[in-house]
Amino acid sequence: MIDLYTWPTPNGHKIHIMLEEVGLPYRVIPVNIGKGEQFRPEFLAITPNHRIPAIVDQEGPGGAPFSLFESGAILIYLAEKTGSPLWPADPATRYRCLQWLMFQMGGVGPMFGQYNHFAAYAPEKIPYAITRYANEVQRLHRVLDKRLSESAYLAGEEYSIADIATFPWIRNPDRRGINLEDYPALKRWHDAIAARPAVQRGVAVLAEHQRRGPMSEEERENLFGATQFAKR
Repeated sequence: MIDLYTWPTPNGHKIHIMLEEVGLPYRVIPVNIGKGEQFRPEFLAITPNHRIPAIVDQEGPGGAPFSLFESGAILIYLAEKTGSPLWPADPATRYRCLQWLMFQMGGVGPMFGQYNHFAAYAPEKIPYAITRYANEVQRLHRVLDKRLSESAYLAGEEYSIADIATFPWIRNPDRRGINLEDYPALKRWHDAIAARPAVQRGVAVLAEHQRRGPMSEEERENLFGATQFAKR
């Protein structure tokens, strides 16, 4: 049994989808980041970075409970634990998979997140910041579109953890001012992944808690304010 500490964000969705794809039993433990639950001592004992997702595998290496944080590391761990083809066996394909996984972790996630922050959540609208990150979001879409015009999936012709990591960030493109019709190869890839039953089950996890509407001051403080430093 995998204990999954999560919330319905793109990084949370990665692990929801992965667990559904590999068929491992898991227990969802919601961590309401808007209410500051990521600062609770029991969660910080698992991840000192106070970010979701995190897991505790009750049957980890050697049969002992094993905790892990960082979504990319969790994807690799779950793929290796299950012997899943989502982590390619062929060395060249595996390194391409790792390359695109790192592209998501170091590029897509941080840049899309910064755009979302300055365009939607920042109390002061700073035109330079919004334009800077909007340009980067568009550039990263172009990179992905070019890659996917060359192969069915990011690592090659087979679906992998690189696709699982990236897909949740490409969902809901209107939130970033993106029209996927402008990126036909990326749209083809997005639609193919969105149609997978395991993906549909994964994005449904905790969907009832998806925040809709303006961010409250409590949420703003817990996500972006001094609270996150004071409570560490």
